[in-house]
Amino acid sequence: MAAASRVFPFRDVRWAPDPVLEPGAAVRTPQPVPLVIDNGSFQTRAGWACADPAVPAEPLLRFRSLAARNRGARGGAGAETQVGNDLGSPEPLRWLLRSPFDRNVPVQLELQELLLDHVFQRLGVSSQGCVDHPVVLTEAVCNPLYSRQMMSELLFECYQVPKVSYGIDSLYSFYHNRSQNWPCSGLVISSGYQCTHILPVLEGRLDAKNCKRINLGGCQAAVYLQRLLQLKYPGHFAAITLSRMEEILHEHSYVAEDYIEELRKWQSPEYYENNMHKMQLPFSNKLLGSTLTSEEKQERRQQQLRRLQELNARRREEKLQVDQERLDRLLYVQELLEDGQMDQFHKALVELNMDSAEELQSYINKLSLSVEQTKQKILQAEVSIEVDVVDSKPETPDLDPLGSEQSLEDVESINEFEPLFAEEQPEVEKPVAAVQPVFNLAEYHQLFLGTERIRAPEIVFQPSLIGEDQAGIAETMQYVLERYPKEQQAILVQNVFLTGGNTMYPGLKARVQKELLEMRPFQSSFQVHLASSPVLDAWYGARDWAVEYMTRDEGWITRKDYEEKGGEYLKEHCASNVYVPIRLPKQAPRTTEALAPCRVLTSSAGSACEQA
Repeated sequence: MAAASRVFPFRDVRWAPDPVLEPGAAVRTPQPVPLVIDNGSFQTRAGWACADPAVPAEPLLRFRSLAARNRGARGGAGAETQVGNDLGSPEPLRWLLRSPFDRNVPVQLELQELLLDHVFQRLGVSSQGCVDHPVVLTEAVCNPLYSRQMMSELLFECYQVPKVSYGIDSLYSFYHNRSQNWPCSGLVISSGYQCTHILPVLEGRLDAKNCKRINLGGCQAAVYLQRLLQLKYPGHFAAITLSRMEEILHEHSYVAEDYIEELRKWQSPEYYENNMHKMQLPFSNKLLGSTLTSEEKQERRQQQLRRLQELNARRREEKLQVDQERLDRLLYVQELLEDGQMDQFHKALVELNMDSAEELQSYINKLSLSVEQTKQKILQAEVSIEVDVVDSKPETPDLDPLGSEQSLEDVESINEFEPLFAEEQPEVEKPVAAVQPVFNLAEYHQLFLGTERIRAPEIVFQPSLIGEDQAGIAETMQYVLERYPKEQQAILVQNVFLTGGNTMYPGLKARVQKELLEMRPFQSSFQVHLASSPVLDAWYGARDWAVEYMTRDEGWITRKDYEEKGGEYLKEHCASNVYVPIRLPKQAPRTTEALAPCRVLTSSAGSACEQA
């Protein structure tokens, strides 16, 4: 690869606002079709689940799950809330950005309501106080009951949806990528923006008891890469933003099949030069003072000299005015002495903090001298000629004023000795243009990506790189497999399925295969599959499920179910969580034997009160 082709500029793509779409007639007739929302912590995707070819079978909205609310200008409009792609770019508003998610669980329902309002408005849902479309919504693995309860309350009470279905995004992706020869069991490895999950699926249903979560994902990798590059390039601290780090992770990072061996390769200068990527930061070609000619420098110095002269003249005038006022005041007091007004004279001396007329005369003399000197300086400054002191050249003295009177014989005698002193006489210095050092400004604003390309994605396999006391994907996968008998282990490893946006690194599939080869018995078989579209397959799988189960009752929570069984209620299906109802401990019945001592105590207390 040529050196010039390894310089990659940052694209810094600005998000285009989502248009307001007009739903077609097929969305509402003969009955309202389900609305599928992949509610991810990184990105929200929404679209229609309709078998009609006129309706696009892809998400119509894709935006970051972020919202920002500014306070508005003083005396102007109120606070304005921007959601998703309406933000334009996240970096100027980074300190205002808010997400409804804690890890991958929505906890801020006010912000979640803003995201849902954005979805319904941009999809053209004519709500008129309610959303009459069924909603298919993704949720986290082993989602807390309180989170589901608040989400159901928001959908049923605020939007009046007729029914809703909850499912796990990674299982929807697994459902979408299944083929006829695929087994119904498998081990799903889902790595997203905030978390990584290991999900065992047995006979088409999730085994929730043996699910494991690693609290690492793409967000932690971006923060780690940002810290690495900020330490490496402290001069570009502010330019190394999280958005640019995410761009590097998406387009320039990869997972090493053998991390230690890959680091040894990077120690070779030749390998470093052939595989290093240069990221070009934006910069300006014009440096201060680098393109100025000598005339422009001369003019700039003269302007600075004029400013200094004007500033000094202004200060002298202000000083002259103050001194003149004080001198007039002292002369007025001296006139009181000459007129014989002694009482007023002594009062004026006390106000001036003076003791005698001699001290007054001394101050008058000093002020008179100072005023006269200031007037002379102002007069000299007005009539002086501006001279550039910095670039002025000294006049060449006339070293030989009588040279014109030398005779011809003296000149010839001097010429005879010239060859003897020719080597000792210095040559006349010629004006040489100042040679400025060549400075490659573009190269100064480049980030050299070497081992950083593999160090950031490696944290999901080695969390200790960032100081996290957690197990990586390989250790967690082995721990989950060891919880099953050998027969079920062999079934699970025949379909190891990778999904999620954080599994799109080149080399991740080969790394998982290598880890499985090390942990599985000798000559045992296993298969690793990567989702066809790790980012969008969750939405596609939810759409496939909604189209298939549109007219069935399985998996749908109706408003009647919500009112009777509570907001945490869940109807299970092939891609859902396992519903574990809340079991409150029953209070033991109060028997007559237990109540007897209480009655005795009550009667004794009453008799004691009567005696008192």
